[in-house]
Order: sequence, then C-alpha cells, then structure tokens
Amino acid sequence: MKKYAQWMADSVIARKINLTDHWGYEYGLTLDGIAKVWQQTGDSKYLDFIIETMDHFIQEDGTITGYRLKEYNIDHLNNGKILLTLYKATGNEKYKLALQSLRKQIETHPRTSEGVFWHKQIYPHQIWLDGLYMGATFYAAYIKKFGNPAEFDDVANQFIITEKNLKDEKTGLLYHAWDEAKEQFWADKKTGLSPHFWVRAMGWYVMALADTLEVFPEDNKNREKLVVIFNDCIHALLQVQDQKSHVWYQVLDGGEGKGNYLESSGSSMIVYALLKGVRKGYLPASLKENAEQAYQGLVDEFILETKEGLINLNKVCYVAGLGGKDKRDGTFTYYISEPIVSNEPKGLGSFILASGEAELQRR
Repeated sequence: MKKYAQWMADSVIARKINLTDHWGYEYGLTLDGIAKVWQQTGDSKYLDFIIETMDHFIQEDGTITGYRLKEYNIDHLNNGKILLTLYKATGNEKYKLALQSLRKQIETHPRTSEGVFWHKQIYPHQIWLDGLYMGATFYAAYIKKFGNPAEFDDVANQFIITEKNLKDEKTGLLYHAWDEAKEQFWADKKTGLSPHFWVRAMGWYVMALADTLEVFPEDNKNREKLVVIFNDCIHALLQVQDQKSHVWYQVLDGGEGKGNYLESSGSSMIVYALLKGVRKGYLPASLKENAEQAYQGLVDEFILETKEGLINLNKVCYVAGLGGKDKRDGTFTYYISEPIVSNEPKGLGSFILASGEAELQRR
C-alpha cells in the first residue's frame, strides 16, 4: 500500500511551495500534516523543514513576524499548534514565548453575547465554522500543555454554542456562518444564518472536534456533549456524501447542481475526522469501512502522479468566505465561482493528515 502522507509531504518539500509569505493558518495546517509524517516515520528531515519554515516568523525573543494581536483575527491562532509541536520537540524557549503571545489574544478577543469568539474584529458579531479549528483547537491544546483544566469548559462552549446557533434541524448540517447582529447582507434577517452548507466549513468543524477531543479531559462534564455533536455532524455529512466517489461536493446541499463539484480540501478534512474518530473511539467502529472507503475516494478522485514522481492534489477551492470588500454573499453561485486550484496548502495539509490517519489504521 502506497504511503501517501509521506509522498505528499515529500512533494510539498520538493516543489518548494512557499509557506512563509505571511503568518497564514493554511501554512500551519500543512506543517501539522508534515509533523504527522515526522512522528510516524521518525525521519528528522521533516522536523528540520518545519523548523526552517517557522523560523522565518519566530524571533529569538518570541516575537512573531506578521502577527498583530489587536487585529483580533481568530485565524492567526491556528499556527500555535505547530509551535506546540516544535516546543515539545526542541525545548526552545522562543517557541514558548511565541505561544504565550498567541494565548494572550484569547484573553481579550471579542465574543458573541454567549461567549463564542468573533471570527475577526473586521467581521463583528460573527461565528464562522472555520474559526473553531483556528481558535478552539489551539486553545484546548495550549491548556493541555500549560493551562488551567477549568478552561476546558470555555473550549467546550465554543462548540456547543456554535452548534446551537448554526445547526439546521432538517439536515443536521451546520451553516457556514452566523451573524448574531443580523446586519450582514449575506445573513438571513430572521435567523442571521448564511444561505448554504459549505464543505470546507463543515470540514474545519469536524476536524476541530476530533482534535479537541484528543486533548479534552475524560472527566469534564462537557466531554459527552462534544462526542454527541461530533457523531451528529458525521451522520449528517454521510447523508450528503456522493455515493459513487465517496467524497463530498463543494456545496453540500447542492448535489449535482450545475457547477457544483467534488472538492478535495473539505473532503480530506471530513475523512481525517472520520478516520481519527473511529480510531480513537469517538465514533462507532461500524463506520470503519465507510471511513476507509472515503479515504480511497480521496485518492481515486483527487490524486495524480506526475512524470517527476511527485503527486498533485486537484480540485481545491482556493478560498471562500462571507462579506468583506469582495461582497461575498454565500449563495450557491458564489461558492462555485471561487477559483479551483491544485496543491493549495489548505488541501495539502488536510490530505496529509487524512493519509497519516489511514496509515495508522493499517498498522
């Protein structure tokens, strides 16, 4: 069986894909995938690559080049997870200092009336599913290493309150975003919800649940609530899985509508969460075959080998969001109009993580 995690990590390194042009959450995601390859192979070249990449940003005094706390951008916390990996691996204090800087943002980051982090200061009163992976998962990992276990209640509430406000009772899926103020042009005036279910938004959310549960205390009163939410989300996603390819469409509730397409980054995130959830016991063992089938779907649908012996990940939605200067309205037409690219870090990292999980299952 080919080891696609290592093959894709080697392809990223060989291509010299730029992971240093800004303090970007997607770069941290790719490095998290490569860290999984390092942990599973023991080959120090992967750790060396991560250190070399992150040291473009982390100064000796812990200052993070390109990071500004007062932007209050939840995306900027995601790279804290790879810094935790580096601190554990090297013991270098500069990584700990940088981590403390990121943790400070949580203290004053603006929140909804129920205590969930705004997505960004420039997107007031808004919860985006993406933000749970960026903020809550780092928060949980930081608490596990350095923090006060009582803070896990705050982490749990990020997921519980988000699900309460963003869940569609009919399908069980979660909408991409919610505007508590109900002021955004993309938000329903009665519910505050965005119009559709986007595959990568749901991918971020279930991946966040899988990773958060891994560090979440067994005796915390909210743990079982998170497990139930995780199972409900996966069940809803399996209802809209494409039965032929076993992966997922860009607009989850859009089916084979004109322009809708099977998308690799969100599908990889869902497969990662499925595989990890089954392995760790958060999801029923009866889903093991489905998870493995879905992983094979990723490979069959999205992976192509090049003449140089590298591999490409195709059909990645380059970016999607709501509002902003581009007036992104969250309609079906909007989601299918964003560029579709290959080998983009949000897809690469997710595919490597999913592949690493698939390889753990085979051991």
